[in-house]
Amino acid sequence: MGVILKAEHISKQYRLGVIGTGSLKDDLTRWWYRIQGKEDPFLKVGAVNDRSTQADSDYVWALQDISFEVQQGEVLGIIGKNGAGKSTLLKILSRVTAPTTGSIKTKGRIASLLEVGTGFHPELTGRENIYLNGVILGMTKAEIAGKEAEIIDFSGCARYIDTPVKRYSSGMRVRLAFAVAAFLEPDILVIDEVLAVGDAEFQKKAIGKMQDISKGEGRTVLFVSHNMAAVKSLCTRAMVLVNGHIAFEGSTDAAVSLYLKGGAEIFNNKTFGADYDQDIFTLQSICAKNKVKSANEPIVEDAEIELLTDILIKTEETERYHITYHLVNELGVPMFSFSNTDVSLRTGRNLLSCYFPNGFLQSGQYFLSLYIVEDRHHAIFIEKDIYSFVVVDAPRRLGVYMGREPGYIKPQFTWENRE
Repeated sequence: MGVILKAEHISKQYRLGVIGTGSLKDDLTRWWYRIQGKEDPFLKVGAVNDRSTQADSDYVWALQDISFEVQQGEVLGIIGKNGAGKSTLLKILSRVTAPTTGSIKTKGRIASLLEVGTGFHPELTGRENIYLNGVILGMTKAEIAGKEAEIIDFSGCARYIDTPVKRYSSGMRVRLAFAVAAFLEPDILVIDEVLAVGDAEFQKKAIGKMQDISKGEGRTVLFVSHNMAAVKSLCTRAMVLVNGHIAFEGSTDAAVSLYLKGGAEIFNNKTFGADYDQDIFTLQSICAKNKVKSANEPIVEDAEIELLTDILIKTEETERYHITYHLVNELGVPMFSFSNTDVSLRTGRNLLSCYFPNGFLQSGQYFLSLYIVEDRHHAIFIEKDIYSFVVVDAPRRLGVYMGREPGYIKPQFTWENRE
């Protein structure tokens, strides 16, 4: 089908605390560098896009060095925490705002639904806004008229279609705006979280329509949502944004799992600081991964899972101590405990590996609580939910997968026929 959208090294910088590009001094500096053919000096400064920290610079990178391609007919999900840069990226792709650096190459028409009532004039009626949006997309009046009845029927706003849009509720606006964007046949449809405004019935209709657009009509959809069920049911591929960077790009299941896990930027490896430096031990890190893969890859259910514990023991009496983990499911229910009783600790660094058999854990999120036990009966250190990891479904052969089975573990019992 070919590439329909290509983003190359997209970055967007904003100045904090003021309107516009900045002070007159900064603008003159930029102009002076530009006429000398030099690079903008303010591209070299700027804080990372982390809304939880106090800024140490007047400039912030909302996006930094974003590159990706989208194939025709693909539905790309873009997920991440609030402030990760999702809406900024879609505004750049929709040409609402320009990137600070980088370029966007697209083929065909783009229809954007970035917020409730995007592109609607409040004084015009719903019907008039349908024609206004169609003209903006480059359609003729005859083409719009051919779609008018379908748009009104899908939106469910027939009674109010000749009423000014300013009198619509937010739900009615998003219904009509989505119908206009979807039925006026754009080559690329950009949807940013607005479906959350609609009721459950409309969300179901909208997702069904987007599936028809991509699968039946071969058009492309870029979809931002915090509804992970909608992302998983609709998107063919997804990427996770963290602080203005692409932290992961790949299968939808893997992207959703990393997002739900929180802290997707560290993937499956967690390191510990001074709080875990005790008199008897220092906990360095915990890592879960498939045995044959790296910690930066999603953990799939049909391969052996390795749990690595990096711990420093400071005493010579190592035989008095062992590690116990409690495994808890995503509902907070304890599943089982396990310890290193068969493998002794030693003075100095210990890199302990524990292996879960192939296919033992079903897909889902799991939490580990850590106990450092002295003399087999006294816990000298307890940390609940010290680490979490996500197991994702393995790729299935067509016709094999019948949905997630009940429970959280899949023990491999031994069967025999004794006849």
